[in-house]
Amino acid sequence: MTASRREIRTVLVANRGEIAVRVIRACRELGLRTVAVCSEADRHALHAELADVAVVLGPPEPAASYLRGDLILDAAARTGADAVHPGYGFLAENAGFAEACAGAGLVFIGPSAGVIRTMGEKTAARAVMEKAGVPVVPGAGLPEPEPDGAFAAAAVHAVCDQVGYPLMVKAAFGGGGKGMRLVGDRAQVVAACEAAAREARGAFGDGTVYVERFIERPRHIEFQVFGDGFGNAVHLFERECSIQRRHQKIIEETPSPALDTTLRAAMGEAAVAAARAVGYEGAGTVEFLVDPEGHFYFLEMNTRLQVEHPITELVTGQDLVRAQIQVAGGMPLPWRQEDLTARGHAIECRVYAEDPEDGFMPSLGRLLLLREPSGPGVRVDSGVRQGDEVSLYYDPMIAKLSVLAPDRAAAIARMEAALRAYPILGVTTNIEYLLAVLARPEFAAGHLHTGFLDEHLPRWRSARADDAGIALLAAGAAESGGRHRGGATAGGGGLPVAADGTGASPWDRLGRYRHPGLG
Repeated sequence: MTASRREIRTVLVANRGEIAVRVIRACRELGLRTVAVCSEADRHALHAELADVAVVLGPPEPAASYLRGDLILDAAARTGADAVHPGYGFLAENAGFAEACAGAGLVFIGPSAGVIRTMGEKTAARAVMEKAGVPVVPGAGLPEPEPDGAFAAAAVHAVCDQVGYPLMVKAAFGGGGKGMRLVGDRAQVVAACEAAAREARGAFGDGTVYVERFIERPRHIEFQVFGDGFGNAVHLFERECSIQRRHQKIIEETPSPALDTTLRAAMGEAAVAAARAVGYEGAGTVEFLVDPEGHFYFLEMNTRLQVEHPITELVTGQDLVRAQIQVAGGMPLPWRQEDLTARGHAIECRVYAEDPEDGFMPSLGRLLLLREPSGPGVRVDSGVRQGDEVSLYYDPMIAKLSVLAPDRAAAIARMEAALRAYPILGVTTNIEYLLAVLARPEFAAGHLHTGFLDEHLPRWRSARADDAGIALLAAGAAESGGRHRGGATAGGGGLPVAADGTGASPWDRLGRYRHPGLG
């Protein structure tokens, strides 16, 4: 297999937020011109200001802007772009958009439309993996429902009885926990299939669902893979992604505390086999479930860059976005498997503007104060600045905070310190909640599984005082020259600490504070 060289001079970044910023910075290091696209709400967003050119697509709603492939292709034509980087989310795994880019003579920085289509349909992906010898969770497709959405009970029971209970009903297209139901016995399964199909139809435009045996207390471990147009494929080790809320990852780390050398090698070989089976080009992720006995099963393949790619970059010292662009331009992989090593331990926390005490509802508003932590081994990937607004139109993630340290215990300590040094005012964040997770002895011991949060923090509540009381304490301490510290015994004037002892109030993280009206 050979690949033709395709000169890339200008890259249009078909995304927003921190991933758009990340891609733009990688392009800048390669000496490439960049084009940002944005909605009217993002006219002054960081990614729009960093790019050489910014094109406003339309109204704030994603369906009228970031999901309009036709407008993005028009922007590429008007700005002279040679290539499109889709980031993750939006159109990143849309086979039709990849085809449209190719049809317009643009390099799509990602796998081919055919690969996206095959791996995006989970039942087809399972079949490919089985043929390649990659272990898959026992499962089966379901018969087509009636026009009114109802499933024939007898047909559903026949399939599900063979798979066995408990089982998961899953959307064949899509992810993120949508179109997914856990079913304990056959009395619930028909209604669960119909509900999952309705949700999948609304979220992804296709209500096809299938069933899989439910693996109890599994770990979710993914392997970063990379392929090129010359038939080469490698993995860049694993990421432990078991800390999830509603099937969405919030804390990731590498290496996994559960993998020994033998299991890591076996899973890495399976991940590369999966990439080779579809002739994969570019960055992708093969996701596995690992049961308590150490058996692993293919879950799905993400045909794009992952949100959590920074921790892989930290432990390997490799730039995945740079490699994406080079491979898309027709160059071979910059590494062989034997060239790749991982050093130290890295952890990533996703910092969101959301209220953990109110069902994790997004917290909307202006970022009145935002100071990012820094120091050795600390990395912040963000698309917002102080003064920006968290709006209802987009994901409320403020940043991805990552740390690298010599070992896991040191990485946890460094992450805790970095989170405490991350004051954000104007919106509620999940920083206290992240600290509570890290403080759990089960987390320190590495006893992780996808139900960890429901098991250990089912009704988590903060012990912080209300904002007005904290503001008064801060102003009073500033007047007397006191310094705010976590803990009720800090000089007699400390702020209240959270129930887990984290002392994670944003005022506490801010350090010495003087009210501007106090002179």
